[in-house]
Amino acid sequence: MLPLSDLQSLCHEAAGRIAPHVRHTPIEYSRALSEASGAEVYLKLENLQATGSFKLRGATNALLTLGPEAGGVVAASSGNHGMAVAHAARIAGLNALIFVPESAAPAKREAIEALGAAIRSVDGDPVLAESAAREHAVETGLPYLSPYNDVRVVAGQGTIGVELASEMNRTDVLFASMGGGGLISGAGGYLKGARGTHVVACSPINSAVMHESLLAGRIVDLPSFPTLSDGTAGGVEPDAITFDLCREIVDDSVIVSEDEIRVAMRLIIGRHHTLIEGSAAVAVAGFLQTADRWAGQVCAIVLCGANVDTAVLRKIL
Repeated sequence: MLPLSDLQSLCHEAAGRIAPHVRHTPIEYSRALSEASGAEVYLKLENLQATGSFKLRGATNALLTLGPEAGGVVAASSGNHGMAVAHAARIAGLNALIFVPESAAPAKREAIEALGAAIRSVDGDPVLAESAAREHAVETGLPYLSPYNDVRVVAGQGTIGVELASEMNRTDVLFASMGGGGLISGAGGYLKGARGTHVVACSPINSAVMHESLLAGRIVDLPSFPTLSDGTAGGVEPDAITFDLCREIVDDSVIVSEDEIRVAMRLIIGRHHTLIEGSAAVAVAGFLQTADRWAGQVCAIVLCGANVDTAVLRKIL
């Protein structure tokens, strides 16, 4: 497994590599969450990142590492990862082909295409789209980019931790959503190695595969159900490097209900006047669920994205 000291070095390298191409997002004090908990709470506003998601960091680091000689890149996504790869491919001078399930929302497909990527539709669910993308990569010799199962992606997400450490004197506790584990491994791993930060992973109860895998001590194959946190939904690859990283890095893993996600979305949108998606609200919900534990602590919550369907937003508000 990758030692945390090596991960820290990779995160620093990634920070320098991607700095000209991604936003150094702001950190905002949350009076509402601080008063609710007795903690000092700050929000890392990755919802303001270009493409509306933290995933641009990992994709940009990975594709700049590849360079134009790779000839192109293949990915599978119905949302944030696809937009991130499309945007990063333009930066790196690569052609991007994104395999998208037919079930993907038309707006997300259009957003990926608008960023310059080619799209190939796949009948069925995201698992079939991923399988088709991997097959195409093998057939063509083009690299396939996983949204989390790639050390370059993890290091790119870890630049969030680098920024937090550079701007905050203390980061006692970090809250971030957990799907495949790229965000929590990168940002959490950097801060744990640099500061001994207590890392809390937050997952929606309707799709908590990594959470259940950590409990089982192995990667498990479980069904996922519809969730407002569609950005974290889905399974975990059998050989995911993030599993062992999460086992070392994550101190607490909490699961939140759909109602808790709704409450968190309304709170952030209403009190901070900034748009967040369900996967960002999962981290806020995890903090609120455990708020009585953090009095006197300095806490950072990663608001990981803002790509929420307008129909969903109407129902939430």
